[in-house]
Amino acid sequence: MASQVVKFTGLSDRDRKIVAPLPRLAEGDSMELHVRRTDGQDHTLTLPAAAIGIVETLIDHLLSGERVAVIAEDQELSPTEASSILGISRPLVVLRMDRGDLPFRYVGKHRRASLRDVLALKAQLDARQKALDALADDTEDLIVNHGL
Repeated sequence: MASQVVKFTGLSDRDRKIVAPLPRLAEGDSMELHVRRTDGQDHTLTLPAAAIGIVETLIDHLLSGERVAVIAEDQELSPTEASSILGISRPLVVLRMDRGDLPFRYVGKHRRASLRDVLALKAQLDARQKALDALADDTEDLIVNHGL
């Protein structure tokens, strides 16, 4: 699959004030999407149960001021796109690829990594950061409370 630009989108403060949070749906509830076109035509789309949770999560994140992107799990990403997801620089992504930490393939001369692999690496990096933060907290506790 060809790479597409990962585009993050968010709501302005004004739009966040206008949009009401979705009510939590109960088992068996359904969700319909109503579209009113500029030419006056109305369209209604009933969302399947699997899509309801995604829409709820999307709206929750947007209303909390976060920026979001929607991409398919099998999407292939360039090192630049992967760097925006991982929160590290493009050269560090390339280094992770060269080390074997992030599987990739070449498309011509360009590197591509699957979103699935990028998210797996992100989970590893996040777990490692959490462990380092806990270690730093423990060290600070030892110094402050025990004089070590």
